[in-house]
Amino acid sequence: MRSEIIIVSTILFNIAFSQNIYSNDKSMSAIKIDDAPEIDGNVIDDPVWKKINPITGFIQQAPDEGKPSVEKTTVKIAFDENNFYLSAFCFTNQPENIIINDTRRDSPLDDMDSFIFILDTFNDNQNGYAFGTNAAGIEYDAQITKGGENISRIGRFSSGAGGAFNINWDGSWTVKTLINDKGWSSEFKIPFKTLRYNSERIQEWGVNFQRVNASIQEVSHWSSINRQFTVHRLISAGTLKNINPPISQNIKFIPYVLTQRNSFSGEQSKKNNVNTDGGFDGKISIGSGLNLDLTYNTDFAQAEADEQQINLDRFSLFFPEKRAFFLENAGLFSVGDNSFGGSEVSMFFSRRIGIDQDGNQVPINGGARLTGTIANMRVGLLNMNTKSVGDTPSNEYQILRLKKELPNRSHIGAIVTNLVKLGNEKYSNEVIGIDAKWGIGEVSQIDGYTAISKTPLLDRNKAYAFRLQASSTGKKFSNAISYTEIGEDFNPEMGFLRRSGGYRKWYGRIFTRFRPENSLGILELRPHVNYDGYWRLDGFHQTGKLHVDNHLEFRSGYEVHTGVNFKKEGLIENFEIFPKKNIIVPESTYDHVEVQFYFTTPPTSKFSFSVMNYIGGFFGGDRVSSSPRIKIRFGDKFNSEFGYNYNDVRLPGGNFNTYLSRSRLTYSFNPKMYIQALIQYNNQSNESFINWRFILQRTAASGFYLVYNQMEDYDGIPTNRSNSLILKYSHLFDF
Repeated sequence: MRSEIIIVSTILFNIAFSQNIYSNDKSMSAIKIDDAPEIDGNVIDDPVWKKINPITGFIQQAPDEGKPSVEKTTVKIAFDENNFYLSAFCFTNQPENIIINDTRRDSPLDDMDSFIFILDTFNDNQNGYAFGTNAAGIEYDAQITKGGENISRIGRFSSGAGGAFNINWDGSWTVKTLINDKGWSSEFKIPFKTLRYNSERIQEWGVNFQRVNASIQEVSHWSSINRQFTVHRLISAGTLKNINPPISQNIKFIPYVLTQRNSFSGEQSKKNNVNTDGGFDGKISIGSGLNLDLTYNTDFAQAEADEQQINLDRFSLFFPEKRAFFLENAGLFSVGDNSFGGSEVSMFFSRRIGIDQDGNQVPINGGARLTGTIANMRVGLLNMNTKSVGDTPSNEYQILRLKKELPNRSHIGAIVTNLVKLGNEKYSNEVIGIDAKWGIGEVSQIDGYTAISKTPLLDRNKAYAFRLQASSTGKKFSNAISYTEIGEDFNPEMGFLRRSGGYRKWYGRIFTRFRPENSLGILELRPHVNYDGYWRLDGFHQTGKLHVDNHLEFRSGYEVHTGVNFKKEGLIENFEIFPKKNIIVPESTYDHVEVQFYFTTPPTSKFSFSVMNYIGGFFGGDRVSSSPRIKIRFGDKFNSEFGYNYNDVRLPGGNFNTYLSRSRLTYSFNPKMYIQALIQYNNQSNESFINWRFILQRTAASGFYLVYNQMEDYDGIPTNRSNSLILKYSHLFDF
């Protein structure tokens, strides 16, 4: 107890006295033009761009924070009645060293030469967009919510559709690039109807720019950003003045047609069928701040398959949302908490709609969603209906979300969800939640939520959840402390609950960063300690983990992480950890220690390697776990990634091995046409999976898709096989 008091006191002290990081005062003006530039990547020779003065003065974030960038970058911004234009020229003395690692849409841009800019179109430091490209001209875009907070440069905190950064959102826009003997340039054309903003005549937007100069491992920004943040942090942006966008009125209609051949072969039977289907998505702009999405007979055949996971505990796994319809403004509906391993509690989880517990698709009849901003109030409405399948009844899903944005990264909001199972005597599940955040200075905040659920046959007095957290993200210290309590009958059926049955959780983090000068090539040291503790409501200590670690990041791009975990697992009943061998972990409390080691090579190389290892105690026995990953690229067209997760577990009740192999192969003909194969085998379920996709996109929302899926069950030899071949075409009508 004494050590816990010391940890809590240290966290609170650091939060209270963390230094503020004042936002930058950089500003620039957008220039209104009559003649549009030709979007071909040729910035230097274009007569429109020649008339506009550039902004320069980029500042390093890495490796030498605060120093001017080694090589010059210039940016110009213009607009006309319909479009927003931006040009960037990234000068380099050695254009032959420009690194292009990938040419797929939304490929990560931090391991290659790239340019990204962000727009805070409501100028509220809360919601925005990111657009970017590499020297090959890929399209990279994302939505930013929650101020872009907790997006770490080292990728440890909140991201995904429910986090602060939604890379799965795709807008309709254009970019072209050009490489010459002075460097490389890019031109962006973004229709105003792709963006959401307020209705003022003359507006100011938040704006910032990032350049990655990969050959020298340099990251620089126009409006400087401290080392612990990314370009997506909206409060660190500069100001773009004199924007005069139109009041957006836009209708998009995206019909699709699909042909699918399904086959199944097993030991006793064989079945084949061919289906043809169709449907549509629609998007209607209501003013410049609201968007109405409509869908009928919704289909997600083109969505990438889930990555399989090995589960060696007794709690639910979290899989991210990848379906396009649910991704725009997804962060608005996010109420709950997120750890870097995924959400633990969420009032709304869109995968509950149209996907069953086994990951199979459930047909969606249709639905509507209204999202956007009214008088500085964020509004979200959703209503969707699924078809009945076998014993599963037709379900109605309804959500109301309100969120009032307040100054200094603060907000207060409410959410109501309602699930009605129409075929089960109109069984319903309701959740009502309230969430809030109070920003303190520019690096600290207090946030939390409270919620209740209503479910037939469950005690409403025990159907509650709440969380309170204080955190600070300073230049040298990042700290957090939180308390969560979940009632034993809390049941968010439209959401996600990793642990059911009720618990209390304490969490604390002390994370530090140091950048020594001229010390053995070390760029940054990140010693830190985390604690997660779960107790049942009756006081039983269910799980505890004290994590002590240090990260060493080298200027060369290599990283080494070394850590030790002190763990406790309490079981109130026997746990079948490996059903294939009927291996049981008996009811008891287990204390053990494990060490972990992580190593990665520079991601900018054509060949990169990383591995995470765990060695130590495990439920009264021992475990050795290793997860190596290899990435190989051939030129800028072909990329491959090979991953393996292996566990050697030795318990008093028996020994077993698990392994999960994953191969991802991608060939890009150009940024809009590529082939991708995802091949997986999981010995825990004795299943192999193949997802093969050929994609030819006309726009972000339409194109031609050819998809092949195959699953095989193994019992020494293949016993059951199911496969499907899908041909889909969708077309965007933009009015």
